[in-house]
Amino acid sequence: MDLKILEIASRTENNKVIQNFTHKSKHKNPLCGDEMEISLIIKNDVIKDMGYQCKSCVYCQASVSLLSRKIKEKKVNEIKTFISDGEKLFDNVKISLEKHWKDFKKLFNEKNLARKECLLLPLRTVLKALKI
Repeated sequence: MDLKILEIASRTENNKVIQNFTHKSKHKNPLCGDEMEISLIIKNDVIKDMGYQCKSCVYCQASVSLLSRKIKEKKVNEIKTFISDGEKLFDNVKISLEKHWKDFKKLFNEKNLARKECLLLPLRTVLKALKI
């Protein structure tokens, strides 16, 4: 396992319960059983805070940790665009990510293709929350 994944996963400052959330979602990976719950505070179409709780592998934890730090103060439409692009990073498709999102290339790549569903679970959970 890549030490970078462990380092990213160890940053857990947003592993918290948000009581006054505006959007919330739970999602489960049917392949491995990873579970993710995400709460968001959205004001004026901008994500102000994100909290997460998960019962998952280290790949999923790394992905949600990075997402929880990168998502704040971003517009909802920008998040939706990134999530759509994130799905394509595993498929060798040329994607020009904004500089802000480039850290995800450390996780979302061919080397971690076997863990694709684990890595995408947080993104899919956020997307599900945004549809409410």
